[in-house]
Amino acid sequence: MFFRSLSFLFLLSLCASAQKLVPPVLHPNPAGELQTYRENLIALRKEHTSQRELPDLKFFLFGMGNRLKLIYRNGRLLNALTGNIEEQWKVKEELIVPSAYLVHLVLADGQIVQILENETGVWLLQPTKRPRLIPGTRSRLNLPQFADKRFGPVLRVLHQELLINIIHGRPVPNFLVYPKPRYRDAALMGMVLRETTNLAVIQDWIMAIHDPFDRNNQGIAEADNLGEVLFLVSLVSGKTHPVVQMVLDSVARFRRENYILGQTDSDEHPVYQTKWLKYGLKSLNLPDAYVVPKQYDSYSSLFWWGYTNEHVAGKKFDEGSRTNRPYLVWAEDHFYQEKRGMLGNLDYPLSWEQKSGNAHYPGMTVLDKDLVKQKLAFPHSWHAAEMFLLLYK
Repeated sequence: MFFRSLSFLFLLSLCASAQKLVPPVLHPNPAGELQTYRENLIALRKEHTSQRELPDLKFFLFGMGNRLKLIYRNGRLLNALTGNIEEQWKVKEELIVPSAYLVHLVLADGQIVQILENETGVWLLQPTKRPRLIPGTRSRLNLPQFADKRFGPVLRVLHQELLINIIHGRPVPNFLVYPKPRYRDAALMGMVLRETTNLAVIQDWIMAIHDPFDRNNQGIAEADNLGEVLFLVSLVSGKTHPVVQMVLDSVARFRRENYILGQTDSDEHPVYQTKWLKYGLKSLNLPDAYVVPKQYDSYSSLFWWGYTNEHVAGKKFDEGSRTNRPYLVWAEDHFYQEKRGMLGNLDYPLSWEQKSGNAHYPGMTVLDKDLVKQKLAFPHSWHAAEMFLLLYK
C-alpha cells in the first residue's frame, strides 16, 4: 500500500511538471532577427514582383488560436475586440519583429519591455522582473520555425496571420470584420493546420458543424460548400459525423447528370463545385459517381491540389482580383506554376482583402478608422493560407 501511494504521488508529480509553464527569456537579438526576416522577404519579392502599397500602421497582433486577441500599436496593448487598454508605456524606441512574434520596446526611462508570443501564450518580459503571462492567452500551439524551408521566416508570419484569425475555435477570414466562418476559407486553413499539427484548435468547431452550407453569401446555399464540409470533417472525424449524411442528401438539388451546378460567389462554377465534391467524397472514402464537366470555369484553377488535368483554360483573374482578392491569384499561381500573385510593401501583415461585399468593415475601427473608408481588412486567412501552401511545398 505504501509503495502504491508513492507511485501515485510520483505520477501526480510528473503530470504537474508536464503542465508547468516554462517561461521564455528575453530575445537576445531582435534587430538581427528582423534583418533576417527582411532579407527573406526581399528574396521573395524578387521572385514575386507584383506589389501594392498598403497603409503602414506599424502594429502587431497577438493572440493566436483561441487566445485573447490583442493589438500592439503606438505604445499600447489593446484588447482587439473591446478596444480597452490592457497595458501602455512611454516608448522611446520600438521594434516589431513579425517572424519572432515579438515587439521589443525601449521605454523613455531606458527600461526594456518585450511582448512575445510563443507556444504557451503571450508574455510580458523585462530584464529585472519575472516573466508575466497575459491572462486569457494560455493555450498550447505548435509554432514551427520552418528552418528547412527556403522562406521559413515568411512562413512563420503567414502561419501567424492564419492562426490569429481563429477565434473561440472558429476559423474566420478576418476576426475583426467577419463574425462567422466560411467553409471555403476554413478548408484552406485546415490544410495549413494539418501541416503544422494544429487541427485541435478547430476540432470542436468541425465536430459541431450541423449545416452543409455556411450561408454567408446572402443566405444562399452554395454548391462548393458540400465538398468543403466533407473535407473538413475528414480532418478530425469520419463518415459517421452527422453532417455527412446531410451533405449527401443535399447533393440531389444541385445534380446535373454526373456533375453538380449551383451558386458560388453569385455565379455558377460547376467545375470548381464538382471538384470540391469529388475531393470531399475521396477524403472520407465515400463512393464517387461524379465527373468534372469539360468546360471553362474561372474558378477551376483555384483547385490546384487535385484534378488538375480536368481543366479547360481560359481568361485568368484580372487586376482588380489581384489587388482586392489576392488569394484568387495566389491559388491560380499554384495551379499554373506562375508568379502573378501580389505582395504588399509591409513587413506585416502580408495578407489582406479589400472591398468585399460580405465584410463588416467598421470592425477595423479599433485598428484605424481609415481602413473602414478604404474597406480594407488585414490579415486575411485565405490569402495567408494560399501563400503559405505555395511557399511551403
